[in-house]
Amino acid sequence: MIFGKSINKYYFKYAHLFILGLISLVIVDYVQLEIPILTGELIDGLDLGTIDKNGILDLVKLIGIYVAIIIVGRFLWRMFIFGASRRVDYGLRNDMYRHCENLSNSFYSENKVGGLMAHFTNDVESVRRAIGPGMIMFVDAMFLGGLAFYHMFNLDPFMALFAGIPLVIIGILGAYMGRKMRKKFKEAQKAFEDLSDFTNENISGIDVVKAFVKEDTEIDEFLKINLRAKRKNISYVKSQTILQMSIRAITGIIYVIILGYGGYLVSNTAGTAEEFTIGNLSTFILLFGSLLWPMRALGMIINVRSRGKGSLQRIEKILNEKVDVFDSEDVIDIEKIQGSIEFKDLSFSYPDGLDNALNNISFKVKVGETVGILGRTGSGKTSLVDLLLRIYNVNENQLLIDGIDIMKLPIKKVRESIGYVPQDGFLFSDSISNNISLGLEKRQDYFNNIQEAAKLSDVHDNIVEFSEEYETIIGERGVTLSGGQRQRLSIARALIKDPSILILDDSVSAVDTKTEETILENLTKVRKGKTTLIIAHRISTIKDADKIIIVDDGKVIDVGTHDELLTRCSFYHDMVERQKLEDEVEVA
Repeated sequence: MIFGKSINKYYFKYAHLFILGLISLVIVDYVQLEIPILTGELIDGLDLGTIDKNGILDLVKLIGIYVAIIIVGRFLWRMFIFGASRRVDYGLRNDMYRHCENLSNSFYSENKVGGLMAHFTNDVESVRRAIGPGMIMFVDAMFLGGLAFYHMFNLDPFMALFAGIPLVIIGILGAYMGRKMRKKFKEAQKAFEDLSDFTNENISGIDVVKAFVKEDTEIDEFLKINLRAKRKNISYVKSQTILQMSIRAITGIIYVIILGYGGYLVSNTAGTAEEFTIGNLSTFILLFGSLLWPMRALGMIINVRSRGKGSLQRIEKILNEKVDVFDSEDVIDIEKIQGSIEFKDLSFSYPDGLDNALNNISFKVKVGETVGILGRTGSGKTSLVDLLLRIYNVNENQLLIDGIDIMKLPIKKVRESIGYVPQDGFLFSDSISNNISLGLEKRQDYFNNIQEAAKLSDVHDNIVEFSEEYETIIGERGVTLSGGQRQRLSIARALIKDPSILILDDSVSAVDTKTEETILENLTKVRKGKTTLIIAHRISTIKDADKIIIVDDGKVIDVGTHDELLTRCSFYHDMVERQKLEDEVEVA
């Protein structure tokens, strides 16, 4: 058994199951030790001729009843205790996932997905084993071992004390080996985490590996990481094996000594007042056999508890991570966000960044405006989007939506009111219809809406060419689709929400000019009266916007229409001329 802040609540929640399971286990242990006593009585009765046929039948019937009780009891304690441990496993994994969903991007920049998966699989399983099987072994070691030792002591105190020697040795050995095994298990789990990280990352980027003909190099790297994991696990298994074999060797030696000394007592006490009969020796040996399991269970407890404790510490490290983006106490709950945006002298730096990503940003966006945001790579455009989505915290009254500080608006309300199309257009390995309807509560009831959104993003014709049309399952991250198709599906997913604020973050860069024009024309029709922000590198994408915001090096250089900026902003003018030249070269 192990205890910790994250699992103690489950002991209370499922206390009724654990208690019923422990009662069943104790009954089984008690009845199990009655069988050796009855067996000894049967042997003595047959040896001395003091038992008749009816007596034998009575003893056999009683043993049969005890066996039936043991069978039923073992079924019950497995059902209750293992069932409760599975519920703890289920609840703990849910707690982890729920907490991970609330953690900010800074956490995921430091922790890789493959490593986190090791916590959700191996670590949770180790904790479950320490709770379920660990509890059973602990009770067996204490109750079954104690009761067996009591019966043995009543038969012969000296032999009983001698039989208890392994318990003392196991206790000393376990205290030393337990700490050592916990450390080695943590190292083995860390090696598995690194292996999981590497495998996940390389399989996800298999196209790049093949394109650069780096298969052999990556295989070599994998072999190194896999070898390290193998060595760490072998080191742990060696410690585990040494402990188990030491226990088996000690108990084996004691078993031989008991046989020898017990045989001596039988032959030398025959006919005396303190006669030690063959039945007594048989009972003692059977009781010692019952004691062997608790002795071995002690070694297994040390093993299971070491693994469970190490895994629980790794899990609690995640659960103890602070959620730094959350609703404030003075949150203002509004019915609907209209879509006006204002940045007021805002500066921002990422948690792991040394320099500001944004410096003294100030501009306004009115409800219903279409606004283009233009700038070079790394100028801070995407940082503006991160702040609008409340991915990070900002200083008070530096970012306002509908005139209200974004830090005082409910995070859920803000994100529900924004349709966001990211640069990478992340898609899930699911059907096309489920990807498009992701933002809807009842996705299956909106097929007409799904088709309409697909038509607006000019991807409907591509979808109907697939064998399963809208029910086609796309590969991981949409790998079976082209870059342009992924972008257009992402746009459809945002449009179907009909959000107050739509943000396109360089979301038409992978489509041709004609498709881009079609999408922008459709947006103009359906987005009347709603705010739209279009982040782009191409001038053609944002030249017809109500206003264009020029961003460079984390600062707003200028704000105006296409014509206004063309005449007064040299940065914008240079970009226009450069793109004209690029277009002419491409045509040539």
